[in-house]
Amino acid sequence: MKQRKIIEKHHKTSNIIPHEPLRQEISSPVSYSQPWMPGAYTSFKLLLSIRLCAAVWNIVGDCDETFNYWEPMHYLLFKKGFQTWEYAPQYAIRSYAYLWIHGFPLKLIHFIFGTNKVVLFYLLRCILAVCCSAAEVYFYKGICKHFGTNTGRITLLFLIMSAGMFISSTAFLPSSFCMYLTFISMGAWFLGKYSIAIAAVAASSILGWPFASILGIPIAADLAFRRKKLTLLISHSLIALLIFSIPMVFIDYQYYGKLVIAPLNIVVYNVFTSHGPDLYGVEPFSYYILNGFLNFNLVFCFALVSVPFAMLVQWIVGIGDSDIPRWLALSPLYLWILIFFTRPHKEERFLFPIYPLFALCGAVTIDHVQKIWCYLFSQPVSGHYTTSTNWILFTARISFIRDYLLHILGYHAPLDLYLELNKISSDPNIHTLSPEKPVNVCVGKEWYRFPSHFFMPGDNWSLQFIKSEFKGQLPKPYSSGVDATKIVSPEFNDMNKEESSRYISSNKCHYLIDLDLPNQSELEPSYSSQREDWKVISSHLFLDSSKSHRIFRAFYIPFVSSNYCHYVNYNILKTTKTKKSRH
Repeated sequence: MKQRKIIEKHHKTSNIIPHEPLRQEISSPVSYSQPWMPGAYTSFKLLLSIRLCAAVWNIVGDCDETFNYWEPMHYLLFKKGFQTWEYAPQYAIRSYAYLWIHGFPLKLIHFIFGTNKVVLFYLLRCILAVCCSAAEVYFYKGICKHFGTNTGRITLLFLIMSAGMFISSTAFLPSSFCMYLTFISMGAWFLGKYSIAIAAVAASSILGWPFASILGIPIAADLAFRRKKLTLLISHSLIALLIFSIPMVFIDYQYYGKLVIAPLNIVVYNVFTSHGPDLYGVEPFSYYILNGFLNFNLVFCFALVSVPFAMLVQWIVGIGDSDIPRWLALSPLYLWILIFFTRPHKEERFLFPIYPLFALCGAVTIDHVQKIWCYLFSQPVSGHYTTSTNWILFTARISFIRDYLLHILGYHAPLDLYLELNKISSDPNIHTLSPEKPVNVCVGKEWYRFPSHFFMPGDNWSLQFIKSEFKGQLPKPYSSGVDATKIVSPEFNDMNKEESSRYISSNKCHYLIDLDLPNQSELEPSYSSQREDWKVISSHLFLDSSKSHRIFRAFYIPFVSSNYCHYVNYNILKTTKTKKSRH
């Protein structure tokens, strides 16, 4: 009974935290009523240091990021870039407003300083890193207030050490945008800032991804049914709808030349068409299970059992709920899993909006493990229940061996090579063409690893596609002219059918980006072996996943992983054909 009283006492006190900045909370003399926790400023510095590393070292891991966001934004800034069928006026399921949210600061910086395009690319990533870090700190403050400082500091640790957060935090994707707003909406909900929570959910759904509104259902239910604030919910939702949707519709009207409500078009295409999104990316149920474990390790497992385990511990120990019941506060994770895990079309980025919830739910489980351990096994102590159970947190830490370095070293070659194009363009010993002449950089099977035209040395350098074994629809360059975004082109379809107009002959290529894989075919030969036609001018090592051990290619173990991972060359090749033979 003494142990139960101790836990009840400290559980209650750990949930009562003033709204002042967290750094002030630890300025007072040490108290046993709460465990140590980093302040808001310290937390921001810790998070930002990791997120800036991600901005510099992270790869472009999704071709959708390149062709649906980086390329159209490059077009908005420099009038050159690839257009996908999603931006074709007859489909119009993407909004140019989302692009301008990110493009406006780059436009301003480029106008004032004339910054290099590669610098602009990384500068936007750094801006995203700052935004993500700030949103995480707000989330952290909300957790500390509602769940207690122990859960807050564990969540912070999981966010810092998560490979999933490293990947998603600086990705130029609506799902990452929604993740930032999940941090804000959940943090505001826990802090009692309901207007901010409603606005964040609305912005996430309207400007980012309409399906992110699922995460706002528990917040709406709490306001409407538990707190009897239905008027506040409806009024603030309508205000947010007008604030975010009117500018979006206006901007899209300028580019599409007609009334477009992009979020509605996305829902119609994905839900109410016969084929929907299931033309590609169809994966088994285990896909998200494996992905969640790779990116969060044991925390993913802890998160999945957080609600039933927390309720069981609360019943055994006799701890009451906080302002929001545990099951309701953690229910957004389960709603998302229920809907998205059962859909045939699965992609890693679809989990980004709930990455904050993986960290929170995993931390709640660890916190309740500490409580039940103290209740069952520890002797009564005068300090916090974590005093004698911090070793449990240490055992959780050692599960985070998911390696950033393997991700960086194994798959960073494409970015490194496209950066080298800028050096090649200024080296007269390699690039012998006149500065004004058009230059074709070609890709075959490696089309989906192109990072964007931000890495091209000049406006006369263009990416071109050559025929490969890929049979889907590739993007096409935007047309020229002021109304290029309004042109209805018959060369687009929403069935992922191949369009032969996308390809050029390899004889027209000045440079070729290719990967030396052992499996070859007529359409995907080893170009580096065709020495009469191509010369390798630069190479970087790239992880060959097909010949690497499944465990050691996913988890880095120093001095061991290198013995089980196989690497191949990722090459820049220059044509050795004469001008006459190319024509």
